[in-house]
Amino acid sequence: MTIRRATKPPPEENSTDLSVKLGTLELKNPILVASGTYGAGQEGAEFVDLASLGGLIVKSMTLSSWRGKPPPRMCETPSGMLNAIGIQNKGVDHFVQEDYPWLRKRGVTVIASVAGNTVDEFVRVTDKLRTAAQQISALEVNISCPNLEDRDNMFAHSPEATAEVVEGVKASMPRRPVFAKLSPNVTSLTEIAEAALEAGADGLSLINTVFGMSIDVETRRPKLAGTVGGLSGPAIRPVAVRAIHEIHQAFPHVPIIGQGGVGSAADALELMLAGASAVAVGTMNFVNPRSPIQVAKGIADYMRRHGVDSVADLVGAVKLEG
Repeated sequence: MTIRRATKPPPEENSTDLSVKLGTLELKNPILVASGTYGAGQEGAEFVDLASLGGLIVKSMTLSSWRGKPPPRMCETPSGMLNAIGIQNKGVDHFVQEDYPWLRKRGVTVIASVAGNTVDEFVRVTDKLRTAAQQISALEVNISCPNLEDRDNMFAHSPEATAEVVEGVKASMPRRPVFAKLSPNVTSLTEIAEAALEAGADGLSLINTVFGMSIDVETRRPKLAGTVGGLSGPAIRPVAVRAIHEIHQAFPHVPIIGQGGVGSAADALELMLAGASAVAVGTMNFVNPRSPIQVAKGIADYMRRHGVDSVADLVGAVKLEG
């Protein structure tokens, strides 16, 4: 009988430590699914083990169900997509009764996205989450929706409105990290970010979509029923990189969830080098729903090639001089 010496098995391909901390929020890796692109999770579960992701930012939920805007609500653009969905959703009660138990059973790290037309609606949605979905990991406050108390502006277009929503949400759920999702369609993003942070936000989500419009030249009509929509996809990635870099330079210790045009590991790394601690994949999920897993693997490969021990070492590591 031949006795062979036991050999140590080779390290697994994905053994690189991708864990990250965004303040008190701990994630197994820095890749999230952006709100609205996997719905409440079940839409993506056919393609990806949701528990293997850093986390899932579920579709924004409101106090009651919203039908959204009339069709057509989406159209393709060069290197991107315009949408005017109008936060169609089934409401927070449906989430806590149907979607959340499904997600919790599968061990998914859940970041709940809350929205509303008034400050009171934001707070009431958060109240319901606090009492019925106590194990959610964090909140993303979608203040880029219309403000019925100031019809000319979104909440995220005003420092005062931003602060009022964030303060109300944080007071309702003080034990969970709150990330304010900011719009790039402002004169001073730093001013809005400062208002959110002073009101109690634990971090920021950058960026939401960029205002855009597309016209069918044959019919001479807008391609969206709502005329103007939000531009997403690769076309806005440079805007996201600039915004993240700007805010990271102003507030270097604030955790940022970067999003905007991420379709590959290189895209995600660009946002991280600009200052994002984690990155959400959005529009690319409509093209390739497995892209979040592929992006995470690509980041691990990059870290091994460059001898990077910690994801934190990549955050804000862009070389501006020399």
